[in-house]
Amino acid sequence: MKKIKKLVIPVAGMGTRFLPVTKSIPKEMLPIVDIPTVELLLKEAADAGIEEVLFITSRTKNSIIDHFDIDYELEDKLLKNNKINELNKIKDLNKMMKIFSIRQGKPLGSGHAVLLAKSWVGNENFAVMYGDDIIKGGCALKELINVYEKYDSNVIGLQEVKHELTNKYGIVSLEDEESLKINALVEKPKIDEAPSNLAGLGRYILKHEIFQELEDIPKSKNGEYQLTDAMASLMKKQSFHGCKFSGTYYDIGSQLGYIQANIMYALDREELKEQLLEFINQIKK
Repeated sequence: MKKIKKLVIPVAGMGTRFLPVTKSIPKEMLPIVDIPTVELLLKEAADAGIEEVLFITSRTKNSIIDHFDIDYELEDKLLKNNKINELNKIKDLNKMMKIFSIRQGKPLGSGHAVLLAKSWVGNENFAVMYGDDIIKGGCALKELINVYEKYDSNVIGLQEVKHELTNKYGIVSLEDEESLKINALVEKPKIDEAPSNLAGLGRYILKHEIFQELEDIPKSKNGEYQLTDAMASLMKKQSFHGCKFSGTYYDIGSQLGYIQANIMYALDREELKEQLLEFINQIKK
C-alpha cells in the first residue's frame, strides 16, 4: 500500500463572503487569534506525516507561499532585539514540509483545481484539505490516513450535521455502518431526500485514479467541475470509507464559523482565557 506523503490544498477561491478584507488579503491568511488559518492546516498535515504540499493558488494568493518562505531580514532583526519567542514562531515554518504551488488560471471549481495536481501527484495516493475548514483537537488528517491504511480505500472525513442543514453539504449514504463504507455521495441534497446526516467536511484521502474521473466529469449546473462529482463516479469502481474525525469542525469560510474558531482557540491561550471569559460574561448580562 502506498503511503500518503503528498497533500493538495486548493486556495484559489476569491473569498467573496469576507469582502472587503479579501480584496487584498487571502482568506486563508486571515488569523485565528494570531496564526494564519493556512498555518494551522499545515501543522495538522505535518502531524499526520505529510512531507510535501501543493497549493492550488491564484494571482492574488502569493502571500500564502511567502508566509512559509525564509525571511532572513526579519529573523536577524528579531534575534538582535532578543525577541526569541517571536523568532521561534516564524523560523521553522519553512521546515514543516516541502511546499509547491501552481496557479488555477480560471475559477472552474474544486475538481478543476485538484486536476491541476495530476502531474505533481503522479501515481501516488494523496490527501486533500480545504482552506475553509479548521478542525480543532486531535489530528483529523492522521485519523483519515489510519482508515486508508486499514481498508486500502479512499476516505472522506465525516461529521454529523443537523438534519435541517443537510442541504448545505455533501451527504453520504452508508453501505455498512460499522466500517462506514460509503456507497453514495449526494451534493447538497434536498432536506427530505438526504440519505443520512453525515457530511463530508474538508478532508479526503484519494487514490490517483481520481484524476481520470476528474478528466471525464461534466461541468455542474454552475459551470464548474466539482470534486464531489468525480468522487461519486470513482465510488462505482473503488471503495470509499468514512472517518468520523474526533475534532471540532469550524467553517471559517463563513463569518460566524470564523468568529467561533477565534473564540475557541483564544480560550486555549492562558494569557487570554481569563479576560476573554470575563468579557463574554459581561456581554451576556
